[in-house]
Amino acid sequence: MYNIFKLGKKAKPLSTDSMENGVHMIAAAAPNSVISEQFKTIRTNIQFSNADASYRTLMLTSSIASEGKSTVAANLAVTFAKQGKRTLLVDADMRRPTINATFSISNPKGLTNFLTDREFDVNDAIYETSIPKLYVMPSGPIPPNPAELLSSKRMDSLIKALSDQLDLVIYDAPPVLSVTDAQILATKVDGTILVVRKNIAEKEAVKHSITALKQVNAKIIGTVLNDVENAGGSGYYGYYGYGYYGKSDKKQKTR
Repeated sequence: MYNIFKLGKKAKPLSTDSMENGVHMIAAAAPNSVISEQFKTIRTNIQFSNADASYRTLMLTSSIASEGKSTVAANLAVTFAKQGKRTLLVDADMRRPTINATFSISNPKGLTNFLTDREFDVNDAIYETSIPKLYVMPSGPIPPNPAELLSSKRMDSLIKALSDQLDLVIYDAPPVLSVTDAQILATKVDGTILVVRKNIAEKEAVKHSITALKQVNAKIIGTVLNDVENAGGSGYYGYYGYGYYGKSDKKQKTR
């Protein structure tokens, strides 16, 4: 058992520059905006999608790159933390990490360090943020074998330790169709959310992603339709229940 948060580094306070250099942290920068309200709606849908128990571990992924999964993951983490939940955002996308840039963490130790060094203290990979109850774990150095690391028993023990000591852990995973990482991680978490970006994702790619996740018995709890324009021309994040890409191909808006 790992003693999480016995020690802990502190990330630099969020600034406008750091948000723009990483992903756009709209839920922190403009908590009363329309987009922030959309993230609150997503949070509510997630919480009500499981009547029996609360999700302790979630994975966010997409079909391909550049669909905004890291943006959605980070803003969801902020939204849950603002609700009072001790939330950890883990950068499990070891090939294209974003957390270090988003939270202005220079040369961060992270997930890779813990998975490859048995003497490494996990607390050295967890950083406090300026948002109360929100912690982040960067990916650390880019390894040559991310899939093998994610499928290791050490990863299993870390997931259990984190979920035992936190209210919610959100894993930002690579796209499904790019590498096998997302399929591996999906077998270890309570629920998976697929981010779909309008005019970027192709319908067949999304269907193939869902099929790939189902093949490993992933629990897909929903999809987030990203970058939709409203009547005023501004983008927002909308939540759509799983079933949109089901057999009937009928859109079921649950937001």
